[in-house]
Amino acid sequence: MRRVVVTGLGVVTPVGNDVPSFWDSLIQGKSGIDFITRFDTTDFKVKVAAEVKNFDPLRYFEKSDLRKTDLFCQYAVAAAVQAMEDSGVAGTVDGRRMGVYVGSGIGGMETFVAQCEKLSKGGPRKVSPFFIPMMIANIAAGTIAIRYQAMGPSMSIATACATSTNTVGEAFRAIQHGDADVMIAGGAEATLTPLAVAGFTNCMALSTVNDPKRASIPFDKRRDGFVMGEGAGILVLEEYDHAKARGAKIYAEITGYGNTNDAYHMTAPQPDAIGSAEAIRLAVEEAGALKEGNLYFNAHGTSTPLNDKTETLAIKKVFGERAYDLLVSSTKSMTGHMLGATGAVEAVASVLALKEGIVPPTVGYEEPDPECDLNYVPNQAVKADLQYAASASLGFGGHNACVVFQKV
Repeated sequence: MRRVVVTGLGVVTPVGNDVPSFWDSLIQGKSGIDFITRFDTTDFKVKVAAEVKNFDPLRYFEKSDLRKTDLFCQYAVAAAVQAMEDSGVAGTVDGRRMGVYVGSGIGGMETFVAQCEKLSKGGPRKVSPFFIPMMIANIAAGTIAIRYQAMGPSMSIATACATSTNTVGEAFRAIQHGDADVMIAGGAEATLTPLAVAGFTNCMALSTVNDPKRASIPFDKRRDGFVMGEGAGILVLEEYDHAKARGAKIYAEITGYGNTNDAYHMTAPQPDAIGSAEAIRLAVEEAGALKEGNLYFNAHGTSTPLNDKTETLAIKKVFGERAYDLLVSSTKSMTGHMLGATGAVEAVASVLALKEGIVPPTVGYEEPDPECDLNYVPNQAVKADLQYAASASLGFGGHNACVVFQKV
């Protein structure tokens, strides 16, 4: 099996639209959650979200292209441009050996809503000819591939909240097995629309605490639901010898990946955490991190009553008593739940924690829950000499995924 390393990072998030500002916000415990500004929430039970702020698509697109591009795709391309510039890999690899695995849990939701309104008000002739290519979830991967002439393995995964942990993990496998030398991997989401907020609210998934400081409080006893977020995260993965030969900056090595399904319920996790624990076990065992090495665990940590206690149980099932020695935190306490983008963004956070030796906190944590009794790094970042960083994502439909990074 070939070794795979991370050589480029890019993000668009509620706490920063590039990697330096994103990382600074995380280690400072700065939250991007606030009252929704995109639409009037007077009639909505939920009034807070984690919106991307001050995003300028013209840094990444010609003005004429914006009307043909949904916001989720704009986020994805922006993060990909950052990651590719960071890696410096462009021009060093045959396009046939470079691929793109970029997914989205939902795709072009803003476009879908806008075009439905046009159809309703003006009839079929008012629907944009760009409606379909703007909406489809694979268009972010396609657009990135076109921009970088990446003709290798190309795929868009949609596994709800696990989407971009799967894209990173599958991109790791593609390089590991020799199908590519470079992969652009990650995910994007932009679903902060009235329709999506109403839908998530009515399926009892969102926090109804309309206080930005108390809405997303993973592992806290008072938690009552997640906060919707948006954005994108992209990692450039590269075969180790290829990266070394060109003198690339290497952030970390990716050494483990697990992918399972609960096969239990549409939205609820399996109570005994069998599937989620197996995904974590597969990843950490492959990485050699099951029984030794200082490990940071970036939890899915959604701030929902069921997820947080079930994920805690999964960690205990995998690590046993060692679970209490791990540093576990949920960056969703600051970014909200970025849906299909969340896995890649949290993978970026995990890689940076490993490289910088700093674990970002779980902010807003005040009241312990007896069923969530691990060290969740409450409220303040901590320094740690880490050897491994794991990032887990657990999605609707029972999808579970985990990736493990190792210090180089």
